[in-house]
Order: sequence, then C-alpha cells, then structure tokens
Amino acid sequence: MKNKAPNNPADLDVLIVGAGFAGLYQLKHLRDRGYNVKLFDAGSDIGGVWHWNCYPGARVDSIGAIYQFSDPDLWKGWDYSEKFPSWQELRAYFDYVDSKWHLRRDCRFNTRVTAATFDEDRNIWAVQTQDGRTTTCRWFILCTGFAAKPVIPDFKGKEDFKGIATHTGLWPQGGIDMKGKRVAVIGTGASAVQVIQEASKEAAQLTIFQRTPNLTIPMRQKALSKEENARLKAEKYQEWLDNRERTFAGFEFDFYPRAAADCTPEEREAIFREVWETGAFNWWLGNLNDVLVNPESNLAQYNFWRDETRKRIANPALHEVLAPTTPPHPYGVKRPCLEQWYYEVFNQDNVELVDLKKEPIGRITETGLIAGDREFAFDILVYATGFDAVSGGLVQIDVKGTDGRNLATHWADGIRTHLGMAAPGFPNLLFLYGPQSPSGFCNGPTCAEKQGDWMIRFIEDMTAQGVVRAEATAAAARDWARGTHDIINMTLFPQAGSWYMGANIPGKRREILVYPGGLPSYLQLVNKNREDGYPGFDLARETAMA
Repeated sequence: MKNKAPNNPADLDVLIVGAGFAGLYQLKHLRDRGYNVKLFDAGSDIGGVWHWNCYPGARVDSIGAIYQFSDPDLWKGWDYSEKFPSWQELRAYFDYVDSKWHLRRDCRFNTRVTAATFDEDRNIWAVQTQDGRTTTCRWFILCTGFAAKPVIPDFKGKEDFKGIATHTGLWPQGGIDMKGKRVAVIGTGASAVQVIQEASKEAAQLTIFQRTPNLTIPMRQKALSKEENARLKAEKYQEWLDNRERTFAGFEFDFYPRAAADCTPEEREAIFREVWETGAFNWWLGNLNDVLVNPESNLAQYNFWRDETRKRIANPALHEVLAPTTPPHPYGVKRPCLEQWYYEVFNQDNVELVDLKKEPIGRITETGLIAGDREFAFDILVYATGFDAVSGGLVQIDVKGTDGRNLATHWADGIRTHLGMAAPGFPNLLFLYGPQSPSGFCNGPTCAEKQGDWMIRFIEDMTAQGVVRAEATAAAARDWARGTHDIINMTLFPQAGSWYMGANIPGKRREILVYPGGLPSYLQLVNKNREDGYPGFDLARETAMA
C-alpha cells in the first residue's frame, strides 16, 4: 500500500501503540482509508488490558452487550455467555474480531516502544523499540490505556520473598495454582476483589491486607442463553449502542432524572432500593443525580450501602473494617468495583483480614511478611496494588518533544492537553483514552469509538488540507486543563486520595486525570472544535514548509 500522506518521507503514515479496543479501532479504520499503518504492542497478542488481565476472576464490569464494537457485522454474530464476560471470553471476542477485520497481520507483538523523538526538519517521529529498531512515522498514536503501568510499593525486603510473587496486572499467562496454598493479597481494589473471590475457594489460607475498604457494588451476574442473547439483540442492542454517546459514562443507562435533595426520605429510600436491586454501575453512575456533588445526598447513599453490606458480614467485629459507620471518603469518588460473593468470603474459616491502618506492613520476608507485631507466612504473594493510572502508560515511554524534553517532564508540574488528545510541544502526536479525556469515567469501547472517530477525521482533514504538522497550542492546553479542574472542583472527588486524582502514586502531582464533565459534554466540545476548523492547533501546510 502506498503512503497516503503527501511526500511522506517516513516508513509509515501512522504508527499505533497498543492493541486494545482503541488501538485496533484506529488500525482498522485508518487502514480502510488507505493509510500505511502498523500497530506495535508489548504483549504477545491483541486484546490490550485483556491480554494482560488473566488473573483468576478477571472480568468486565460493563455488560457485554455494550462492551464490544458497535459494528452490526460484528455484534450480530457474537454471543457472550454471561452478562459480565470473563477475560477468557474477551480473548475469544478479540479472536472473533480478528477473523472479520484481519488485524493481526498489521500488528507487531512483543515489541515494547521505549522512546520517540520528533524530527523537526522532516516533521516525522522516530520511534525506538526495546529490540533496538527504529521506525519513522508521520502520525504517532498512543493507545496505551489507563492501566498500563502496574505499581508495586517499595516494600522493604520485597526481593527476599522465595515464593511466587506477582502483580495482578502482570499475572503469568500460564496461571498460578492456588489450590491448597497459603495466599496473601495486598490491596482491595478492583483486581484484588476478583482474585480474592476466586482464591477463597481454593486456598488453604487466604490473608487479605486492606488499607481502605472498597465500597463495592453487587454485580448481579447471570448466565445468558442463546435465546436470551437473541432477544436482547432484537430488542435492545441497537438502542443501547446508539445511546452510549448520550449518557454520562457511555453506558446503556444514565443518572436517575431526580436529585436526592429533592426527594422525601421515603422517596429517596425507594429509589435507592430500586437502583440497588439493579446493581452494577447503575448504583454508581445511574443513581440520583446529585450523589457525587451534594454531601448530604452522598452520605445518604453511603448509609444505604453500609446497611445493606453489613447484612452479609457475619462477624460484627468486621463491620467497622469493611463497612464502617462513618464513610472513609465520599461514596463513589474512589472507583467502586463490582463483586459477586466478596463479603461472604470473610465468613470463611480459611480467610483472615488484616487492617493495615492498625498493622502496617513493615517488610517482606523470605517466607511472607511482617505487619504490625505479627509475622505471616504464605506461598503466594499477590500485589493488587494498582497502577500509575491514565498518564502513567504515556510517560513511561521517553517521548521527546520539540524542546528535547519528554512528556513526563512537561507534565511534572501539571498535565496540560488540548481536548484530552494532544499536547503542546508534541506535533503529530495523538493519544486515546488518556489524560483529560473521559477515559476512567467512560465505558472503554465507547471511548475507543467516539474519541477514535474524531481522531480519524482529524487525520483525514489534515491529509486533505496538506497539513504536515499539527500541534496543540500552549494556550489551548491551559484552557482545557483549567476546564477539567473547574468541573471537578464542583464535585466531591477532590475529597478522596484516588487514582483519579493521581494520589495513589507517591510524588505524583495531585490533579484530576480525566475529563469529568461526561461524554456528551466532551463530544460536543471536540466536535465543535472540528466544525470550527480546529482552533487550538497550529497547522503547518506543505507549501508553507517549502
């Protein structure tokens, strides 16, 4: 295939990093438009987070019906067997997509991108990979996802442990046998909850080290028969998929059209009950519409959650640890996760919960760890300690801009992007599902397509106009960053030390990492930007560069 860009001196028109939903969508649709495009990924296959997330219990927290591409030629021929599919089914889904879209042929796997430098004389990127090769491209698109950089705290002695130790995001592809073993899980975030549920069924002893309770939500999982899938496709799929761009987080549902503050206590309780029985993220982002901004409404939501959750915890001594009387933070401002039998785990004789606020980890040992005054022994150590979220996957690549400084240096005193997709000083570089885009507040495939469509049109428009260099302006990036900060400061999110705010990483600047105004607002802004001729970008055309 010939290069589509005029007089392109690069190896490629477009180089994409990341083989998840976003990267594969770009690859398919840019290739269909005639661009010479390739995709690099550090993993050994397509799937993105679903290549890496193969720990026991890993599954989607969006319903499968909308956790897929919206192309009818795909969804009409694909069935998930569960409402919330497992990682195994997600891998099967990506195999199915490849059978239709033939994506692997343009992917280079086991290829970790380590650095990139912009060549101002030729307006191209030189991209280095861990194997020592360099590839040049006109457009450099990073689709690294919001959880691409696993983090393990710097525990003293962590190299001393002689058993099996792994982070949930780096789980061995061949799995780990936990049957009859002594297992420790550090952390109680989303991946921890899923691992804990599965380990509780197999481990001889399961020890859970918790710093902050996870205010989880019942998943309401169920199996889907072929008949049920056929009914949903006939009655719901197209409506759900079409409606994603009109809901706050790109789901098939939206916030309840009333505020808790406008309800009587009886009305509020009835609505809470209705949404609670539905479960899933409806309880978080489909609830009464003021729970994330009004402290009284939020407390009422928390109290309902606490009382329902305590009913499932047999040991009253654990009530204050797992579902405390006073909320550890406003409800929903740390990402809740979906669970199936999480609280029942703590009723088992083979499970122990250690409160790290009372017994902090002192060091890792050869046989386990020391927490408080106690020494624990185990065979398997699971670090469910989270990720350097949203920006971490980008800044771990040494991407140098026009002034010779990399993204990490540019963003050290605050992230500044234009539209959540471009940064000043980095021409012809675009990123999807990244900082100051809806990312962490949005269903992944929805963002992949809606942001992705804008990005594809942007590259098409630049090509049609003979633009060889497109760079976000510093003023536009400052304005966009200010807008995200202004919105988040109207909510309760700054009151918690969450990864949304960068607070889980020591030394990382505390700021909102995602666009918090909702997907419809975001799409309105970025689409208007295109209609207005891309203000906020400096565009240099081929004739002007001659």
